[in-house]
Amino acid sequence: MNNRKAYLWVSAIGLTPVALSYGVVPELSLNWLFEISVDLPNEAHIFRGVMGLYLAMVALWIIGATNERYERTAIVSEVFFMGGLAVGRLISVVVDGWPHWVLVGYIVIEAILAVAGITLLRQGQSVSE
Repeated sequence: MNNRKAYLWVSAIGLTPVALSYGVVPELSLNWLFEISVDLPNEAHIFRGVMGLYLAMVALWIIGATNERYERTAIVSEVFFMGGLAVGRLISVVVDGWPHWVLVGYIVIEAILAVAGITLLRQGQSVSE
């Protein structure tokens, strides 16, 4: 398995439990993890939508890891996804203050994965790309 496929597999496997924690039973998992109350249908709806977005990205990364035709597209999507999350969370740190330590860990992991994806894309470039 090459580094690009490994990157996509690690990300897909790692993001799956995060996605499920947001949406399977958000009133339990989010309260347990972050002391967030999810009491209304609108709140659960938002978190289940986030879960769906995460799982859709996981599906694209698995497709990219198993089909060379989509490998680059999957890596580009991950760079934007992880980079966007990290930047959004950093803005929140500046505006709102420091979040729960797990979310600080997410910032670090997301930034590392975005940079790793950029590095893999640069390594894979040829003259024709």
